[in-house]
Amino acid sequence: MVFDTVGAGVALLLARVLFGAVLAFMGLTHLLNGEEMVPYAEFKGIPFPGLAVPFSGGLLLFGGLAIALGAYPVVGAGALAAFLLVATPTMHDFWAAAEADQQDEMINFLKNVAMLAGALVFLALGSVEWPYAVGVGLV
Repeated sequence: MVFDTVGAGVALLLARVLFGAVLAFMGLTHLLNGEEMVPYAEFKGIPFPGLAVPFSGGLLLFGGLAIALGAYPVVGAGALAAFLLVATPTMHDFWAAAEADQQDEMINFLKNVAMLAGALVFLALGSVEWPYAVGVGLV
């Protein structure tokens, strides 16, 4: 696969920056707002929430930056996919939420599923050269 059609490289760059920046920002939020996030993770039954929150923040920050920059994108996309595979059903378990919270949890669950799909696409694209990328760890 080559990104040689008109605008394909720019479209991939825009997708990488948007996707990666949002996830990196989420990671930064985990790291900066741990005092609020740790009790929620504990409420959701996450083991060792004091470690899990900063660790998951690190995964998001690293993975988002890796995708946005095109540096070690397979590792970054894998980190994002791993985070989303675990966080989606544990943190957004709409089927077990109180009735008043079910819709919000379902929306967040579905958003995470969409982000997981995006991470898997970038994981699959990690074996080809990306235009406008740092290029470290590609191909």
